[in-house]
Amino acid sequence: MERFVLTPAVRDALVTHAREGSPEEVCGVLGGRERRDGDPARVTRVERVPNVAATPETRYQLDPAAQFEALQTVEDDGDDVVGFYHSHPRGPAGPSATDEAQATWPDAVYCIVSLAEAEPRLGAWRWTGERFDSLVVSVE
Repeated sequence: MERFVLTPAVRDALVTHAREGSPEEVCGVLGGRERRDGDPARVTRVERVPNVAATPETRYQLDPAAQFEALQTVEDDGDDVVGFYHSHPRGPAGPSATDEAQATWPDAVYCIVSLAEAEPRLGAWRWTGERFDSLVVSVE
């Protein structure tokens, strides 16, 4: 199974953002180095993007202008756009049917931070264009 690596600082930033935004979902862009030559994707930065969904307690939608700016910032700094993240304040660390219906970036990683349990949980999936394939999340 494919691995997905986060630095401890990125894990902490994702959990902090999720907690600060709760009970609404938060979202953003993940930057670092995309998988290559057998090495896993490595996320070394988080770019927060406002959630402009009509019902942010149960949905997320990245603000288009802020998303473009975040993508541009990551690339201008010489990093790869690895994917996106959002939180599930009360739901599991897995993609919902809505998440699957709204996924639009084939080969991107979608990371979800769940606050449903006492300890936050992170999950990650790569969108194939048709389905989410589960990734093994490593913090190192």
